[in-house]
Amino acid sequence: MEIIDGAIATVDVSKHPVASIPESDLSLADIERSRSRPLQWSVYGVLVLIALIAPYWLGRTFAVNRTAWLVEHLSLLNVRGVAFVSWTVTLLAVTGLGLMIVDVRKWLWRTVFVIGLAAEQFIAGLCLLRLNFWYSTYVVYGKSAGLANAANLGIIAAGFGLAVFAVLWVGLLVLVRKDSPLNVLTRSWASFIMFFVIELIALAIVLGALLNMF
Repeated sequence: MEIIDGAIATVDVSKHPVASIPESDLSLADIERSRSRPLQWSVYGVLVLIALIAPYWLGRTFAVNRTAWLVEHLSLLNVRGVAFVSWTVTLLAVTGLGLMIVDVRKWLWRTVFVIGLAAEQFIAGLCLLRLNFWYSTYVVYGKSAGLANAANLGIIAAGFGLAVFAVLWVGLLVLVRKDSPLNVLTRSWASFIMFFVIELIALAIVLGALLNMF
């Protein structure tokens, strides 16, 4: 409705001479493609690969070539403290990855993920993390292999906690009905709380095991 010559009159939208929304030849797919920025994601993918490979190689090289220096300077550390540090670094990488998926537009979480991944891989290389790391760490570090084993257990604890969380979260999505009170656990804030609780339980198990081992 519009006021014409001091009176209220009904005017059809089609009678307006100029459209309120400008015409565009771009489709919705074209608009989404322009926002995707494939070049930035390609560069970021290369950075992730570098953070995945280079720090592990550097840490492993350092462990093999500077073993005596490492044993001399790291022998005073506590095994539970080393496990906590490696668990924290791995948790940082996993948290950055999760927040990056939730809020894909912020580069902060992508940066946190790359830094955490690089740090975790460096520790893994330094401690010779593999499927049978107990033998490798003993061969390289000898009687000081306990610290390397503790660091590896910290990384494994964080990874195991992530696996348990993923199974529980997917199970909630599949099995819990939408009107169930348990459905609140699938929300972002509740999911992160559940994730951190599971990670803390995994850390407590590892620290308890190290307390009995050393």
